[in-house]
Amino acid sequence: MRSRNGQYPEARSGRGAPSNAVPQRFNLQDREVDGDWLDERERIDDAAAKLKTEVTIEFPKSIITYNSSPDLPFDRSINAYRGCEHGCVYCYARPTHAYHDLSPGLDFESKLFAKPDAADLLRRTLAKPNYQPASIAIGTNTDPYQPIEKDYRITRQILEVMLETRHPVVITTKSNRVVEDIDLLAPLAALDLTAVAVSVTSLDPRTARLLEPRAPTPARRLEAVQKLSEAGIYVHVNIAPVVPGITDHEIEAIVATAAERGASSISFIPMRLPHEVAPLFEQWLDNHYPDRKAKVMSIVRQMRGGRRNDPAFHSRMRGQGPWADLIRSRLIIASRKAGLKKGKLALRTDLFRRPQIRGSQLELF
Repeated sequence: MRSRNGQYPEARSGRGAPSNAVPQRFNLQDREVDGDWLDERERIDDAAAKLKTEVTIEFPKSIITYNSSPDLPFDRSINAYRGCEHGCVYCYARPTHAYHDLSPGLDFESKLFAKPDAADLLRRTLAKPNYQPASIAIGTNTDPYQPIEKDYRITRQILEVMLETRHPVVITTKSNRVVEDIDLLAPLAALDLTAVAVSVTSLDPRTARLLEPRAPTPARRLEAVQKLSEAGIYVHVNIAPVVPGITDHEIEAIVATAAERGASSISFIPMRLPHEVAPLFEQWLDNHYPDRKAKVMSIVRQMRGGRRNDPAFHSRMRGQGPWADLIRSRLIIASRKAGLKKGKLALRTDLFRRPQIRGSQLELF
C-alpha cells in the first residue's frame, strides 16, 4: 500500500517502520514482507496482515563490548538482544541490522536475536584475573526489557551475576518491566552499585504510540520511575530523543512530571538520524505528520550542521545551532525549577568480588 501522496508505504499497525523498503548501504535488495509472515487467523479473516516476531538464538564468544567514545560516560556495555520489538521509528540502532543482511526497517523490530548464554559469558569474563571492574551499561543499543525479556529473562540473569559479584551496572530502558527486577536492583542500589535511566519521549499516549508503537505507555514508564525511586534506586529520566516539531513542546511538562515521580536527575538527547534511519523517519512523517514534514526536517538539519545526521564526536549527542541551544536552555531552567540535576552518578567498584567458575582450580582454595 502507498501513502496519501503515493510516495511511501503506509504505516503498518503496531509497527514503527512502514516497510523494509529503505536504501541500503550494503547492496541489500529492497524487499516487502512475504506471505510467510502473515498471521494464519488474520489471513483467514481477510484482515490486515500481521507481522510476526521471530527470535533467533545467538551464541557469541564474548558478551562485553568496549568503546572509547568521548560522548559516552561508560567504556563497556552488554546487549542481550539484537533488534528491538518496541519499534521506535527514530532508533539509532536500526542500521546495525544491515550488517546481518537484514533491513533496518521492519526486520529490525520483527527479526530479533537473543543471547541466552549472556550471563554465563559474563561470569567467565569477570572471573579472569586481569579483569578490572567499571560500570557496565545495559540497554545502549536495544532495550533490555523489550517484550521478549518476559520469556528469555536474560537481563535478569545478568543482574543476578552483578549482585553476586558486587559489580556496578547502569540500565537504560523504555519499559516498566524493569520493576519486576526490583528485588535485584534494590540491594544493588543499597551498595551504590546501580542506577536506572528511564526514557520518556512524550507524555501524550497517542504521540508515544506513533513513535514507539510497542513500548509501554508514558504513564507506565512514569509509574516505574516512582516505584524504582520508592525502592531506593537512583532513577534518571532521559528525554531521548527530543523530536523537533513533534515532542519538543513537552520538555517542561516532562521535567516537572519526572520530578514529581521521584526522578533524581534528567537529561535530553536531540534526535539522531544515522544511515537508514533518516529515510525511515521521513516515511514516518509522510504517513503521520505530512503537514509538518518540511518544518521538522528543516529543524533537524539546523541542529545537525545542514545534514540529516551529524556523526561527529562531541556534537552528535548534543546537537548544534540555535535550536539545540534553545532546547538545552529550556531543560536547564525547567530542571532548576523542579530541583533536578543534569545527572552524573559515580558507582562503586571497590566491592567487586571475582566469581568462581565451577571446575576451575580456584575452587581448590
